[in-house]
Amino acid sequence: MARIGVIGGTGHLGKAIARRLAGAGHEVTLGSRTADKAATVAGELAGDGVIVASGANAAIAAGQDVLIVTVPYAAQAATLAEIAPHIGEAILVDTTVPLVPPRVMRVQLPAAGSAALEAKALLGEGVRFVTAFHSVAAHILDTDARVDCDVLVFSDDVEARNVVIGLAQDMALRGLSGGALANSAAAEALTSILIYMNKTYGADGAGIRFTGLAKAPPIA
Repeated sequence: MARIGVIGGTGHLGKAIARRLAGAGHEVTLGSRTADKAATVAGELAGDGVIVASGANAAIAAGQDVLIVTVPYAAQAATLAEIAPHIGEAILVDTTVPLVPPRVMRVQLPAAGSAALEAKALLGEGVRFVTAFHSVAAHILDTDARVDCDVLVFSDDVEARNVVIGLAQDMALRGLSGGALANSAAAEALTSILIYMNKTYGADGAGIRFTGLAKAPPIA
């Protein structure tokens, strides 16, 4: 089992990811801008029968096998800069989607092409960088319910990509390789479309499923 730090883990998605990974037996530590807030949410998770450690983001970033960043786009650059000196050999998974309020139902990719490419430029070479979990409904993930969607995982590091696909499987999700990091733009854009579809069609967490994939893992 892996040592996993969830950065910005007190938000809806971070908490849900931490809960599922801890429930699967991973050693999870929850991070936040303040240690007190992280401790409060970690305590709430303990009520679900799992054990989750906690601390401030920078303090918990070192010594992990995997770091999962779950912060809003507006906080992405500052958060990555804060934890960058502590990443080491860990795989860094970024879930950031470039939503720009108030028009979150309209695709607004940044000038670099995606939040993923912006993050890669900020981190520089040497970081094992992956993106994933862009289009998973956090409020459903934070329950024991079946999450009816696939998780696309992107990276130029094939080994790191496969590790994250495995973590998705541990969370009772079907993780699928989406290819190179540049392809992350498609999943980032899709999130705005899913928000639009939720509103237009009265959905409670629309997702995506890929069909006809003979070699893909079974659907969770």
